[in-house]
Amino acid sequence: MPSKVLVVDDDPNIREVIAFALQKAGYTVEFSVDGSSGLQHARQNAFDLIVLDIGLPEMDGLEVCREFRKSSDVPILFLTARDEEIDRVLGLEIGGDDYVTKPFSPRELVARIKAILKRTKGQQVKIKERQPLRHGKVELDTARHFCAFDGRSVALTASEFALLEHMLERPQVVLSRQSLIDAIYGPNIHVSDRTVDSHIRNIRRKLAEAGCAESIATVHGVGLRMGSCQ
Repeated sequence: MPSKVLVVDDDPNIREVIAFALQKAGYTVEFSVDGSSGLQHARQNAFDLIVLDIGLPEMDGLEVCREFRKSSDVPILFLTARDEEIDRVLGLEIGGDDYVTKPFSPRELVARIKAILKRTKGQQVKIKERQPLRHGKVELDTARHFCAFDGRSVALTASEFALLEHMLERPQVVLSRQSLIDAIYGPNIHVSDRTVDSHIRNIRRKLAEAGCAESIATVHGVGLRMGSCQ
């Protein structure tokens, strides 16, 4: 079955470009033209990924993401025409998995979508008999896409889950930001350090809210590794 993508954008020209690129790549594409209808469409149908414009009229993409994340962890890739870094960072902090800035290359958009779907589908097809990853009181069960600290559930986006999984597989190793980018996105996609930092900040915040004060440690000038997780 081809992956099913929902595109929420009010610009018909953008929708046409995205439709051509994604259908050529073998995806099934559906559209919504504003935030409220996009949110309803996403809630009522099963999608593998959502491409969401930030600058939507009335209900913008950030608000759509906030509401959608209350009930779903389907990956979200933001489109933004804004130049300010704060919009992109905020999008990641409230639950986005990645972003592409307008004007964008259709090839780059397809590559980003492929990278996100590859890691989310990869998580779904992992050997179900595999034991959950544990470090301190943190548990990550890839078969169930479940994360917990000391028994308390921690909701992670697909990118956050993949990042934490990669670190838990080697908890004592100090990993550079570039190695984390390559592991999660692949070596041929440019992703800024700020994107990884946003995901790390989200993981730390979510685990801290569950009671884990030392989840991910920064080794200055080198990279990141798992903390004590006690």
